[in-house]
Amino acid sequence: MIHFSGAQVVLASSTDENHPPENITDGNSKTFWMSTGMFPQEFIIRFTETTNISAVTMDSYNIKHLKIEKNTSPSAAKFEPVTQEEFKHTEGHLQSNSISLNGCSATHLRFIITAGYDHFVSVHRVSVKTR
Repeated sequence: MIHFSGAQVVLASSTDENHPPENITDGNSKTFWMSTGMFPQEFIIRFTETTNISAVTMDSYNIKHLKIEKNTSPSAAKFEPVTQEEFKHTEGHLQSNSISLNGCSATHLRFIITAGYDHFVSVHRVSVKTR
């Protein structure tokens, strides 16, 4: 498991000054990024170099459906689909989902939240398992 050494959130579809997107990669599940309502919501994480990723673990709240896309270019454009997941509703506690990415190579990962169990969702932590 790597702890986002140099990786950063380079785009988020919404922001709240009390819960900024940078909280996604700070390694602390007590801090979080919160959407401002409406779907889809998305964020993009950029790695310092192309990285082989076997799995992603996401700690979140109220996410129903998530798509993950990737690219290997220096810019955050022209993504291709990797996977999509349906998350179970967990009333009162965090969702923790490990998502296999089958060793895909990526410079950027785009996470697109297409549906939630409520108007607002939060992402507390994303961690990456490399090959």
